[in-house]
Amino acid sequence: MSAPTPRPGILEISPYQGGKSSANSTQRVIKLSSNEGALGPSPKAMEALRNTASRLHRYPDGGCDLLRKKLAEKYDLEMDQLVCGAGSDELLTLLIRAYAGPGDEVLYSQHGFLMYPIAAKGVGAVPVTAAETNMTTSVDAMLAAVTEKTKIVFVANPNNPTGTYITDGEMKRLRDGLREDIVLVVDAAYAEFMTGQEDYSAGEELVKAGNNTVMTRTFSKIYGLGGIRLGWCYAPVEIADVLQRLRNPFNVPLPTQEAGVAALDDDDFVNDCVRHNAETLAWFRDEVNAIGGLTAHPSYGNFVMIEFPAQDGKNADAANDFMMARGVIPRKIGAYGLSQMLRVSIGTKEEMEICLQTIKDFVNL
Repeated sequence: MSAPTPRPGILEISPYQGGKSSANSTQRVIKLSSNEGALGPSPKAMEALRNTASRLHRYPDGGCDLLRKKLAEKYDLEMDQLVCGAGSDELLTLLIRAYAGPGDEVLYSQHGFLMYPIAAKGVGAVPVTAAETNMTTSVDAMLAAVTEKTKIVFVANPNNPTGTYITDGEMKRLRDGLREDIVLVVDAAYAEFMTGQEDYSAGEELVKAGNNTVMTRTFSKIYGLGGIRLGWCYAPVEIADVLQRLRNPFNVPLPTQEAGVAALDDDDFVNDCVRHNAETLAWFRDEVNAIGGLTAHPSYGNFVMIEFPAQDGKNADAANDFMMARGVIPRKIGAYGLSQMLRVSIGTKEEMEICLQTIKDFVNL
């Protein structure tokens, strides 16, 4: 008997592989593979989660009204232009479902987030990549790759896994160079780590300036809430309305909503996370670059991309195997076309010291 046939494109998808959580090691396991919060979850969010236990029999507010009101107040945004989702990746998928279909093109940069091509293939659209310059989104290359079939353009800013970003001026130049019927999606999952970069914008001003730009954000990184899946986007009224029609009725659970509301008040925690990340990332990069033979690339996220030599026994695959055996779990990123790189999330200072020593031991084999 033959099996039912799925829609075209679906069987071309290589399922997304998250960072590994376990290692075949007898030593302490240090997970640095998923860009998770180094300092754990927001304490206020944890307290809110505990307080929802007696109400788990209740359906959540389908519109996330309280959370959207809180987001609007905190970021000076319009509540009716906010849409919440089960992580920002749900919203990215909904945008593609809404604005692309069979034969349409979804454009993103060479080393962009793997969910973009996965979601595109899921609706029969064609994912298209534009070459980067120094592992940074190239506006010229993106504009050159636009065709009459282009419907959506994604820019992760800063980008995962490269850690690079483009300036507010370059993002505006990209928007100005695109047709008005193309949706530009600014994926700003790591925006909170961009303190001090005066030439950076998460994208809200571009959303306010027109009818064709969307900014997506997440609670998974700075707030340490990846395990409860919460993201949001700011979109023109017409696009927000489309997403509200397309999302599942209760796509954000009650505990997740209340944890998100509480996290938005946890400014002290956020400041601690930003400070810890900036200090620890800079220290770790300097230490890796001092080893010799390795390059820890600049990064504006909560991770560092380390380049290993293309030499048997010394390359990224060998380093990954050695680190895993020691209980330190990095992220292989060959699927992004970066086969000689490992991405290492920023953990606690102690975790990064152990990671650093593990890398030194590997190099000195």
